[in-house]
Amino acid sequence: MKIATFNINGVKARLDGLTHWLRESAPDVALLQEIKSVDENFPREAIEDLGYAVETHGQKGFNGVAILSKLPLEDVARGLSGDAEDSQSRYIEASVMGTRPVRVACLYLPNGNPAPGPKYDYKLAWMERLHRRMEDILATEEPAIFAGDYNVIPQDTDAERPEAWRDDALALSASREAFRRLLWLGLTDAFRVRQPGRGHYTFWDYQAGAFERNNGIRIDHHLLTPQAADLLVDCWIEKDLRAREKPSDHVPVWVELDA
Repeated sequence: MKIATFNINGVKARLDGLTHWLRESAPDVALLQEIKSVDENFPREAIEDLGYAVETHGQKGFNGVAILSKLPLEDVARGLSGDAEDSQSRYIEASVMGTRPVRVACLYLPNGNPAPGPKYDYKLAWMERLHRRMEDILATEEPAIFAGDYNVIPQDTDAERPEAWRDDALALSASREAFRRLLWLGLTDAFRVRQPGRGHYTFWDYQAGAFERNNGIRIDHHLLTPQAADLLVDCWIEKDLRAREKPSDHVPVWVELDA
């Protein structure tokens, strides 16, 4: 089972590129963030015509997440529990029914800037709610993946110029500590299992030739439960997509599981 997480940065603006990617790279499951579309306006027919089931949790103009799957989906759940007043669409999960079921969670963690401030407080509170949801899923002892745009640079090795991010919400010590607390639950950062070195990024700003100079950061992650980590075959970043016409500022990150 091949699962890709991809912050698409506007599904309608990049529909041609998305459908081309789905035909060419053919993930079994694609987890999209920043779809920037309400559910009823999501271009599902163009994606369903490629053989994908589509589940969305959208929001007008901002945020929004989606699961696209060639395999059957069951037990779809939308939203992250713990704050009844939170109206931002940032989380969706479902069970993918492959040779064995795998629970997948697609998330778009808050950016948190400017920090300090209410947006940063919201980011940390959201991460605490995610921590509690991860605990619940870990207790089931089923293979599960929490994938998406975490908006966290876990370590200095995950940025080409770490000094430029010192005061940014993506790299503040509290953000990194909250991310480590997720890992300490027993989760595995799938990419770092396969590639521990520097220079591997998932996001490049559109400005100042950042991609051409590889001035990027790694903020899109697959975190695996122990049961999913046991099934891990490989994990990689599809960097070449960033060089195509009208790209997202993120690129897909893939995991392959023996499932």
